[in-house]
Amino acid sequence: MIKQVKDILGGWLENFEKFTVDVIYGQREGRYINVYKCLLMGVSKIFSIIVQIRFFLYKTRILHDQHLGCLVVVVGNLTVGGTGKTPVVEIFARHLAERGRTVAILSRGYKSKNEHLLKKLWRMISHGKPPPPKIVSDGRRLILDSEMAGDEPYMLAKNLPGVIVIVDKNRVKAGIFAIKNYGVDTLILDDGFQYLALKEQLNLLLIDKTNPFGNYHLLPRGILREPVKHIKRATYIFVTKSNGKTDSELEDIIHRHKPDVEIIECAHRPHYLQEVNGEERLELSALQGKSVGAISGIADPKSFESFLNDNGAQIKHNQRFLDHHRFSPRELKEFFEHALEDNLDMVVTTEKDAVRIPSNHITKIPFYYLRLEIEILSGVSDFDEAVSRICFPKKKMPATRTPFPN
Repeated sequence: MIKQVKDILGGWLENFEKFTVDVIYGQREGRYINVYKCLLMGVSKIFSIIVQIRFFLYKTRILHDQHLGCLVVVVGNLTVGGTGKTPVVEIFARHLAERGRTVAILSRGYKSKNEHLLKKLWRMISHGKPPPPKIVSDGRRLILDSEMAGDEPYMLAKNLPGVIVIVDKNRVKAGIFAIKNYGVDTLILDDGFQYLALKEQLNLLLIDKTNPFGNYHLLPRGILREPVKHIKRATYIFVTKSNGKTDSELEDIIHRHKPDVEIIECAHRPHYLQEVNGEERLELSALQGKSVGAISGIADPKSFESFLNDNGAQIKHNQRFLDHHRFSPRELKEFFEHALEDNLDMVVTTEKDAVRIPSNHITKIPFYYLRLEIEILSGVSDFDEAVSRICFPKKKMPATRTPFPN
């Protein structure tokens, strides 16, 4: 009974979230929709005030950030979802580890399974110690699955042997834990642009060229986590999902807020198809002329579907879920039944979605995920040069704080 209630409530909340996303992106119209937009705008104004107060408290040193005595690289964005942080985190961690650094990735583990609420309340009442950070990988082996770790931390740990991956909302605690237990000398904060409690040395801000700032409103009326003027806090800017063409309007906005910032343009490129829960790997040419089913639960499914189309696939059956959606056995069963009825050649998902597919899931249709990697288009010749310039400058970087916006 309890499980049924949870399923009903979860389904209702997901449908409501989908509805709200449609409203934000202007895909719903009507009198009542306009009322809802006004309600969202009111909440957005309150959220904006809270954001500004928080930055003021750190700027005036009423709240203090903490320096942990090692290289800290922050990778993040101004908006929610879809800028392609994970591949950038992965390639920076790989290059730094190859250069002899002991690297730990710190993530908050969005939508990972957390401490039960009742247990948390009892711990607070009884003054018990908070649980230690969750170790996704100790650099030698995977310790947690995607449900416990979160999608991105698990994916990073799986792809980065030799790199420690730790999950905790308190990144200061996680950083101290990594330094003490693993002797790390480099911390990479995944999705850490809004995390102000840890003093950063390098702030890498990612901006999605296809949708830089949404409708310029803060959450929940728009997709901004903080105002556009906070570009000023970036040390370097990566413009992702670029087509290689100059966008003078976007560059003007960036340079208006930080005139001297270096902009590096990059694109996400599909590299191959990898069997889900298997070893088979196919060239992208295997998509040519094939009837394909596409299933995804990511922030920007259009780009994933475009990759399939651009490589000659014919998408005959397509299903989109919300970002980080954990597929139920029923949803997968229904999708693959439709795929069988349509005589599809294969089903393709994203790498991030693949980590949420149960390891015991059996299909009668070939099932692959699309592996994407980052390619530099301008600003530097390749990522090795980017890592050298950003993390190993010729002159020692002064130990100054990144300026807070006025």
